[in-house]
Amino acid sequence: MKKLTSVKDLEIVGRECASEQLKKPKTITVCSETGCLTCGSSKLADAFESEIERQGLSGTVSLRRSACLGFCERGPVSIILPQKICYLQARPEDVPEIVQKTLGGNEIVERLVYKDTQTGVRLACVDDIPFYKHQMRLLLANNAVIDAANIADYFAIGGYSALGKVLAGIGKDEVIEMIKGSKLRGRGGGGFPVGIKWQTTKDAPGEPKYVIVNGDEGDPGAFMDRSFLEGNPHGVLEGLIIGGYAIGANEGFFYIRQEYPVALENVQLAIEQARKCGLLGKDILGSGFDFDVKIHRGAGAFVSGESSALMNAIEGNVGEPRPKYIHTSEKGIWDKPSCLNNVETWANVPLIINNGVEWFKGIGTEASTGTKVFSLVGKVNNTGLVEVPMGIPLREIIFSIGGGVPKGKKFKAVQTGGPSGGVLPESLLDLPVDFDELKKAGSMMGSGGMIVMDEDTCMVDTARYYIEFLAHESCGKCIPCREGLRQMLNILNDITSGRGKEGDIELLEELSETLQEASLCALGQSAPNPVMSTIRHFRDEYEAHIREKRCPARVCKELITYEIDEEKCKGCGLCMKNCPAGAVEQIDKKQFKINQTKCIKCGACFTACPEKFSAVVKKSGKPQEQAVAA
Repeated sequence: MKKLTSVKDLEIVGRECASEQLKKPKTITVCSETGCLTCGSSKLADAFESEIERQGLSGTVSLRRSACLGFCERGPVSIILPQKICYLQARPEDVPEIVQKTLGGNEIVERLVYKDTQTGVRLACVDDIPFYKHQMRLLLANNAVIDAANIADYFAIGGYSALGKVLAGIGKDEVIEMIKGSKLRGRGGGGFPVGIKWQTTKDAPGEPKYVIVNGDEGDPGAFMDRSFLEGNPHGVLEGLIIGGYAIGANEGFFYIRQEYPVALENVQLAIEQARKCGLLGKDILGSGFDFDVKIHRGAGAFVSGESSALMNAIEGNVGEPRPKYIHTSEKGIWDKPSCLNNVETWANVPLIINNGVEWFKGIGTEASTGTKVFSLVGKVNNTGLVEVPMGIPLREIIFSIGGGVPKGKKFKAVQTGGPSGGVLPESLLDLPVDFDELKKAGSMMGSGGMIVMDEDTCMVDTARYYIEFLAHESCGKCIPCREGLRQMLNILNDITSGRGKEGDIELLEELSETLQEASLCALGQSAPNPVMSTIRHFRDEYEAHIREKRCPARVCKELITYEIDEEKCKGCGLCMKNCPAGAVEQIDKKQFKINQTKCIKCGACFTACPEKFSAVVKKSGKPQEQAVAA
C-alpha cells in the first residue's frame, strides 16, 4: 500500500479497495477472535482455504479471518456473503460440503445453521437469528467484512474517511463541539461526557498533550474491548487520531493488558500499516498535523485500569492511583494534560463524524446516546458479544437476544458493571439499561460486562466472590480500601461458612458506607456495590445463612450435605467409585451411605449419580443436625 499524501489519495484508495473486493462475488468469513480460536477456528479457516483452492473457486471466492462475529456460544462462527448465511460450530470435516453446496452453488447445509429452540425451525440468514435480529450493530456492523491484518479491508468500507473529513477542513473546536453535541459518554464505566473531557484537556495549560486508549479490561466476564482491538484496531486508531487532532496532541498511547496477546499483535500491525500509509507520523495527509502512537503493555493489575494509576504505569511507575484534587485531563502523564478514553469510546468517534451529531443523538436515550456493547455471559443460552441501543430493557437483552436461562431454570439476577457493579433481581428486568437508571438501581454500566445468574446461584457467595477479587486487586495505598475490603471479606467468609452472627449485615453496610466515602479511587468507592445490592435485593438470603445456617441455593459448601435416597438408589456404585475421600460406604449389596465425618462436600457423588436416578440428594441446613439424621 502506497503512502497517502492527501485526502484525495485517501478517497481514491478507498474506492480502489472496495472495487477490488467486488472482483470475488462470494466471501467466507471465519471468526478469528480469541473465543472462536479456542474452538478451532484457525484450523477451520485453513481447511476452507485449501478446499476453495482444491475445488477451483479461488477466482470467485475469498476467505476472510474476521473480527468477532458475536455468537460466542456457538463458535466457531462462519458467515457466507453476500447471502449472509451463518454456519455455527462447523468443523474442518464439514468444509468440503459447505464449499461445494454453498460457495460453489446456492444450497444450505441445514444441520449447521441455527435451530430455534422453541419452534425447531432452521434459520440460515444472520438477520433472522434471534441473537442478531434484536441487536443494533453499529460498531460491530462491519466485523464480518474486516480482516484485522489487512488495512485494505478497512479502506474498502470507508475506513479513515472520518479522519479525512476532519483534516480536510473541520476545525479543532468544531470537532469537539460535534462530540459535545452527540452527548457521547465514556464507555469505560464512569459515563463522563466525552466532549467536556476533550475540551478540558485542550484548554489545560501545558505542552505536550496526550491521548490514551484504555485497553486494560479487567472485569471478570468482560471481553468487549479485547474484541475491538483484535478485530477492528483501525476503527479505534482512527478515533484516537481524530481525538489527538482536536485536543492538540501529537502523541498517543494504547494501554493493552498483558493477557491480550492477539490484541497486542493486531494493534501493533495496524499501527505499522497506518504509518506506512501516511496516516501516522509527520504531516498526515498533507494537513500539517503530526501524530504518532506507542503501545504500553499493562502488568495485569486490575487497579491499573483507573485513569491516574494507568498513567503512573505508562510513566514506568507502580500502577496505583493518585489523589483526585487535580484531574488527569489537566495533569496526567508526566504532569501534562492527558485525555483517557476506553476502547469503545474511541471507536464511536468516526461514526459520529461520518454520520452526524443528530444521527447519533437519535439512538438511545436523551441522557445516554448511541449504542453499548455488552459481553453477555453466565447462565444464559446465547452467550456472546451484543450491541444494543442505550435504554433497552434488561429483559430484552437476556431473553430476546440471550434466549433466556438454560435447562428450564428460573432467572434470579443479573450482575452489571464488573466486580464493582451491582446485582439486579427479577423485579428489575424491565429496567432501561443506561448510565443513570443502572446507578439508581444500585449498579453501574461499567465497561459492559453482564453476567446472568439462575436459581442455583447464592447471592451471598456472589458478593463474597467479588469482594475477594477486589481485596486481592486493591493496591493497598489507602486504608479504607485496603483494610475495609479485608474486613468485609472476613465477614462474608464467616457467613458462607456457617459462622455468621447477628449484626454482620449491619456491619457490612457500615463498612460499605466508609469505603464509598473515604477511598482514594473508584476501585474502593465502588467496591461495596456487590454487597450493598445483594443486601438490598436478597437480604433474606443473608438472614438464612446467619440465622438458620442454611444456603437457599445450596452452594456454600459448609452449609450443605449430601445424602443417598435409599428408594431411588439402584446400587450402581458410581457414587462410591467417584468419591475422592472414601466417604461413600457400601452397607450391603445394593445399598450405599455417605459417612458425613469423611465427606469433603466436593459434590463428586452428586455429579456421578445418573440423572435418571437422582439418588444423591443435596441438602442445606444446619450441618450438625443433618449429620445426626443421616
